[in-house]
Amino acid sequence: MKNYKLKRENALILFVDIQDKLLDIMQEKEEVLKKAVVLAKMANIMQLETLFTEQYPKGLGHTNKGLFDSVKSTAIEKTSFSCMLEKNFTEALTKKNKKQIIISGIETHICVLLTVRDLIAFGYEVFVCEDAVSSRDLRNKHNALHQMNDLGAVITNVESVMFDLNSVAGTDEFKAVQKLIV
Repeated sequence: MKNYKLKRENALILFVDIQDKLLDIMQEKEEVLKKAVVLAKMANIMQLETLFTEQYPKGLGHTNKGLFDSVKSTAIEKTSFSCMLEKNFTEALTKKNKKQIIISGIETHICVLLTVRDLIAFGYEVFVCEDAVSSRDLRNKHNALHQMNDLGAVITNVESVMFDLNSVAGTDEFKAVQKLIV
C-alpha cells in the first residue's frame, strides 16, 4: 500500500529538466513554472533538500533562471531520459539520504515517467505534483500520470505537498510558506 504521508525529514524536491527551450513547447507552461517556483521557494523557507536535472544542456540550455535562483541547489547534467541512469545523479541522491522524492518537471511522459519508475524500483516513495509537470500533448501527460499511479507513485499537487509538510498552522514558517499561495 502507498504511503501518502510526507515527512519533511525524509523529503527531497526533484526538478526534472525545467529548461526554457523545453518549457517553451509545453502545454500549461506558465502554470507549471509558477508551481515549480512555489515548490522551490517553499524548499528554501523550510530548508528542504533539492536537486535539479538538465537534459543535454549543450543543446537545450539550462534550468529556467527564475526557478533556479529561487533555491540554493546545483544542476546535474544528463543525457539519459531517466535520472536514475546517470551516475552523477544517483550519487547526489544517495548523498542526500532522503527516501521521499517530490517531483516537478517535464516532460511528464518521458523523463518524469522513466525517473519515477526507476525511483520506485529502487525503493523510493515518489510524490508527483500533477500541477507542476507537463508535456507537449496533454494526453501524454495524463497517460503518464495514470501509469505513475499504477506504478505506486502518489499523484498529488503543490498545495497538498505544502500543507502536508507544514501540518500546523500559526507558526512563522507556515505563515511564510502560506504567502506563496495567497
